Amino acid sequence: MEKKLNDLIDKALSRRKFMAGAGTAAAAALIVGCNNSSPAPTTTPAPTTTPAPTTTPAPTPAAITDADILTFALNLEYLEAEYYLYAATGSGLSATDAGSGAGTTIVPTTGTMVTFADKYLQQYANEIAQDELNHVRFLRAALAAAGATVQPRPAIDLTFFAGLGTAAGISGTFNPFTDENAFLTGAFVFEDVGVTAYLGAAPLITNKASYLGPAAGILGTEAYHAAEIRTIIAGNASSSSASAAQTAALTNANLISALRGQISMASGNLLAAETTLSTTSVIAADSTNAIAFARTTDQVLHIVYGGTAGVGVSKGGFFPNGLNGKITATTT
Repeated sequence: MEKKLNDLIDKALSRRKFMAGAGTAAAAALIVGCNNSSPAPTTTPAPTTTPAPTTTPAPTPAAITDADILTFALNLEYLEAEYYLYAATGSGLSATDAGSGAGTTIVPTTGTMVTFADKYLQQYANEIAQDELNHVRFLRAALAAAGATVQPRPAIDLTFFAGLGTAAGISGTFNPFTDENAFLTGAFVFEDVGVTAYLGAAPLITNKASYLGPAAGILGTEAYHAAEIRTIIAGNASSSSASAAQTAALTNANLISALRGQISMASGNLLAAETTLSTTSVIAADSTNAIAFARTTDQVLHIVYGGTAGVGVSKGGFFPNGLNGKITATTT
């Protein structure tokens, strides 16, 4: 049965000025006769002129700033950090790192700390968790240094993996915290989105000197994470002794990939699909120039909100109350 969802600053903002119309009144000339024997002069009344209606200028939309872009990225880093921290340690962000007024993170009632049979995979999970925590701290510090409002962690729903799995066609109830192979599939959900989101947003940054370098650095780290996860999933499945769970992790990753591609296409992505993950192909890039894919913030929002189509979608999926900041609603 085909699974389908309802049908990450992609619209340039322009400022328009509307001039209010002003009515003009025509003045009539008075012709006065000065002859004593002539009848009293008559006055031709001035024609009545209806003033042209005035137009109230439309409000000018506020421009998207570098701080807004960093805040958008911070929302995604909150999500990734929560996932990896819960999987690696059983606990999420501290109150300090989540920020004042932070939303609640909803987790499965069965628990989140993954039992790793592979000690190396456990180390990788710990490393990525620390990286994502560091990204949260870096972006919060960068926003504070710029004098911008540092948005707290929005409400996050890590139980949405179940709905995502159903939409993608994953058999059973998908819970990435049940074992290390499910964890890898859960990591696959986020990592490719993170890479494409940073690549899509980087050109929008105006302060190249201060922000573009760090953004590119985070993109590089996220790409390392994505490659690590993709390689482990494919490598496990290629083994002659691969377990059913390891084979399923590869199958499920591609189901997730296909779903993301459908969502991106519905919101204006020119790419037909993502790169299929296999035992011989782990790099996510176009086949002609080997350039990594990019997504607009709109496409990213459609994905993390669960794929709901349309303009103005502002919550859902992993963010039940939406993102914090200015870039929060879909535009296509």
